[in-house]
Amino acid sequence: MNLLAFDTSTEACAVGLLADGAGRGRFELTPRRHTDCVLPWCDELLAQAGVAKSGLQAVAVGVGPGAFTGVRLGVSLAQGMALALGIPLVPVSTLAAIAQAQDHDGPIAVVMDARMGECYAGFYQKRDGIAVALAPERLLAPDALALPSDGDWIGAGSGFSAYAARLPAAFSAAMGRIDAEALPHPEALLQLGEYGLRAGLALPPERIEPTYLRDKVALTLDERGKSTP
Repeated sequence: MNLLAFDTSTEACAVGLLADGAGRGRFELTPRRHTDCVLPWCDELLAQAGVAKSGLQAVAVGVGPGAFTGVRLGVSLAQGMALALGIPLVPVSTLAAIAQAQDHDGPIAVVMDARMGECYAGFYQKRDGIAVALAPERLLAPDALALPSDGDWIGAGSGFSAYAARLPAAFSAAMGRIDAEALPHPEALLQLGEYGLRAGLALPPERIEPTYLRDKVALTLDERGKSTP
């Protein structure tokens, strides 16, 4: 199986390639430079593996939630590539990719800063090594976060640092550990992408939709004045 995967929905650019059972990837914090990095990195990994784009069976892409521009960029590039090659896309949740990278057998709470005083939240549990959602992903105010069940929880994502003072005390206290620097990494994207392809979750490129979870991308001046500092 030859599978290309990438995510540009956060401040990082993550690109991975699975070729004949061997994975390789590139990851770097690239704020406002995703457009300059993602396609050249894809070409770089393909060249290193000696795989032509025509040899790909599918592309896995991070569909969000995350930064509006980054999510849109990643999905658009993946759609264009897949349409040109006549191959399907595997949608990968950005929050699930963060959970997938965690070394933990128990439940995982992923809380990512969504700006505008809100956060993206997802709750996962690994089953046979794959992060599976325990509840729908949601856009919430930090003080509205609550765990869907008891368990040996850990936390991951930028929301734990961005909104540390606003998270419910019981929610934070339930975390055995917190990785507030966690971001989607190539290995996790490839694992979820390969699983999705084998599980029949790949879709025609035109059927892939970004996961924004919010319709508006900025506060009005009036809302800024009323927002909590």
